[in-house]
Amino acid sequence: MSLAHQAFCQNLLQTLPAERVLQDEFHRLTYGTDASFYRLIPEVVVKVKDEDELQLVLRLAREHQVSVTFRAAGTSLSGQAVTDSVLVMLELNSWREFKVLEAGAKISLQPGIIGSQANQYLLPFGRKIGPDPATINTCKIGGIAANNSSGMCCGTAQNSYHTLSGMRVILANGTVIDTRTDTGRQIALNTQKPLLNELSKLAAEVQANPELTAKIRHKYRLKNTTGYSINSLVDYTDPLEILTHLMIGSEGTLGFISAVQYHTVPDYPNKATSLVFFPHVEAACLAVTALKPAPVDAVELIDGAGLRSVQGKAGMPDALKTLSLEAAALLIDVRAPNAEELSAKIAEVQNILATQTLLFPAEFTQDPVQYAQFWGVRKGLFPAVGAVRPVGTTVIIEDVAFPIEQLAAGVRDLQTIFAKYHYSEALIFGHALEGNLHFVFTQDFSTQSEVDRYSGFMDDVAQLVAVKYGGSLKAEHGTGRNMAPFVELEWGRDAYELMWKIKRLFDPENLLNPGVVLNEDPAIHIKNLKPMPATHELVDRCIECGFCEPICPSRNLTLTPRQRIVAWREHARLKTSKDAAGLAAWDKIFAYQGLETCAIDGLCSTRCPVGINTGELVRALKTEQNGETAKKIGAYAQTHIAPITKMTRFGLNAAAFKGKVFGHQNFTRLTQGFSKLTGDRSPIWYDALPRGAKAEIPQAQGTNGKAVYFTACVTRSMGTAVSDSETRDLPQVMQSLMQKAGFEIITPKTVSGLCCGLPFASKGLPESAVASMRELEAALWEASEQGKYPIVCDTSPCTLRLIESATKPMKFYETAGFIHEFLLPHLTLKPQAEPIALHITCSARKMGLDKTLRELVRLCAPQVIEPEEEGCCGFGGDKGFITPELNAAALARLKQQLPEACHEGVSNSRTCEIGLTLHSGRQYRSVAYLVERCVV
Repeated sequence: MSLAHQAFCQNLLQTLPAERVLQDEFHRLTYGTDASFYRLIPEVVVKVKDEDELQLVLRLAREHQVSVTFRAAGTSLSGQAVTDSVLVMLELNSWREFKVLEAGAKISLQPGIIGSQANQYLLPFGRKIGPDPATINTCKIGGIAANNSSGMCCGTAQNSYHTLSGMRVILANGTVIDTRTDTGRQIALNTQKPLLNELSKLAAEVQANPELTAKIRHKYRLKNTTGYSINSLVDYTDPLEILTHLMIGSEGTLGFISAVQYHTVPDYPNKATSLVFFPHVEAACLAVTALKPAPVDAVELIDGAGLRSVQGKAGMPDALKTLSLEAAALLIDVRAPNAEELSAKIAEVQNILATQTLLFPAEFTQDPVQYAQFWGVRKGLFPAVGAVRPVGTTVIIEDVAFPIEQLAAGVRDLQTIFAKYHYSEALIFGHALEGNLHFVFTQDFSTQSEVDRYSGFMDDVAQLVAVKYGGSLKAEHGTGRNMAPFVELEWGRDAYELMWKIKRLFDPENLLNPGVVLNEDPAIHIKNLKPMPATHELVDRCIECGFCEPICPSRNLTLTPRQRIVAWREHARLKTSKDAAGLAAWDKIFAYQGLETCAIDGLCSTRCPVGINTGELVRALKTEQNGETAKKIGAYAQTHIAPITKMTRFGLNAAAFKGKVFGHQNFTRLTQGFSKLTGDRSPIWYDALPRGAKAEIPQAQGTNGKAVYFTACVTRSMGTAVSDSETRDLPQVMQSLMQKAGFEIITPKTVSGLCCGLPFASKGLPESAVASMRELEAALWEASEQGKYPIVCDTSPCTLRLIESATKPMKFYETAGFIHEFLLPHLTLKPQAEPIALHITCSARKMGLDKTLRELVRLCAPQVIEPEEEGCCGFGGDKGFITPELNAAALARLKQQLPEACHEGVSNSRTCEIGLTLHSGRQYRSVAYLVERCVV
């Protein structure tokens, strides 16, 4: 670390805690990565909670002359969020305030809010924010604004630039400017006259130059994020409007966006889509031109290579397999406020398509499943390349725009360049109405010849797009480092010098993200390239996009799935380099950061575009680390499930008794003290922990049906919480429900000794896990009379394991799914008056039971509250006992999101309910309790 950075850190640590000023190599590498193919390792990573801390960082940066780069979600693709200096990240539980204004017509958002969360806030008003990037479930408002992200439906009219209502920004010198209110604007006008006068002067100079003004207007008829938003200098005369619109797309080089206020746009509920096939790209592009004035919300182009990559995907017509590489398709989306208007729009679009050259007649679908499948295919084009790339290569997605009237020619020329440089796997897709194309290909950067190939390719692309067609080299992904050497080529000397004037005006010391957007190094785009070494077959396909991060329970504690993979790739590099000492030190840190604090819930795979489950990597690594002693302990436990559950019941009851004797709070403090003495090796007792379950086997008779009821070992061990007034265990409640519905309960023989094996699998003991599973499967096969009767398991994770691991044809249901399908037809429910909180477990989400759970709970309560975090609760089986900080970090914002009127919650996993109860201050129970209570 340089002396300047050392002094910076020393000063910063006088105010910020060490856990938010990260200087060790492990965290600098793992936190320093982003979705681009560039690698710079920061000297220090700083997590800031508020504006005061951000201003402190900027003051110290000026004092010590160290540069600063801001990072939101790290999903940007052009290298704008990596640095070898100070990386400033948003502390994840902060920067998340919002305010809906004017009945949803406007919304003010802090930069830490995820784009899709902003749309959830607007959902009751039938509105949404304009930008709709493909990363909207991951990227944050700060990045959306700083990159001027757009997307599939927003075009240019609804991007951040054109929907900006106001902004709160912190300049390089620490000055705060807030244009969201008249008061804030007046303060800025009174206090920032020198800066605002210079901006007015720049605007006047540009507007007095007809040639430059014409070029700017001409360039921005297309999507364009190359360089700064200098269209603000011709679109506005108000210097505050110029300032805030310059911030849009500035990629953290002009200031820090502390809040954005948007004009919102309608979010129409009625939608239809059609996948229309053409014999060649020219025919598709002619149709795009015809559709430009039509009432369409999106028109996505897919070339022949793209279509071939999605053959056989769900919802794709069989005819797709017969198409040649010359074929192309348009995915056309139409939306309206009501069904009548939607039908009229569809008819108008079909009339236009009837005049075009199609391979098959155009048919629109409003079916939600088919609609989602079509759009899923479009969004799956990027990973279609990423998932099959050779190990060690990276996947690159470039982003250009052609004039729409030259779109077909542009596509053909791109395909010619692909062939010239032997990118045979490359495919093209994009937002055709805007002439915006993405092309995806794989690249190996491990040899100089491969770097040279990429360099030559990019030179040709730049000449083609910027010079031959006068298009945009970056349409929506931001300039970053990737396109910085080509800004002058696209814009010309006058506009390029204008951009440098803007940079020097806002950041005279060049401390804000230097080298991004503007860079005098003509080869910066082929420097600092990210290595992608082979590390483990389970994760080698990772493209480090970060889509997994928002739902990871350890994201606020240690690492995310992306960061775990980055860390393990470094392990592979250290191992190859024969650095034994470095490898040992790295793995020692990774043991806790990467392994012990991973909940192994697997939700990351549901967000990963290439389907990676990082939890499987953790399991595999634990398996490799387990010695013979661990295997013997696992084998012994697997054959002694019954006595272990009995001992667990006894231990829980003993702890509950001690809590009663000492007093709950006193006993909690006592166990906390003992835990500290043992180095956090002993568990802490809370009254949210369960009593021991009653050793009763549920029984019920009925004539409406039969079902096998498997009480999971966790349910056989753990009863209700010590603090809960409800004393009936879940099997008793299920027994009551099944009796009321007239269902007979079939109990597997030797149920007290059965387990699905999940505890062993999570510990990296696959032999014991498989043995448990096979024993349980045999018992359930017999009890169900060879699959004749449905099997209900009262614990969601165990049900998922049964579904994934059983080899015999049996039908498995978890509690909510079984009640919904089999018992509800025989029950009458009277909803309760009070609202109820709902937590959908990871396993329920992976089984696709989100909708079922919501429907079931809504039948029982008028108001269902789902906190906005939709990830794992972090209890992770036994991790809530042995690594309680993981559960605490995952649920840190739960309590504040539940209204006072909400006094209880429901879920479908007993261990998850423990953590939810502890961190919400409300009793969480199985959804079965709620349904049983509402039966009349």
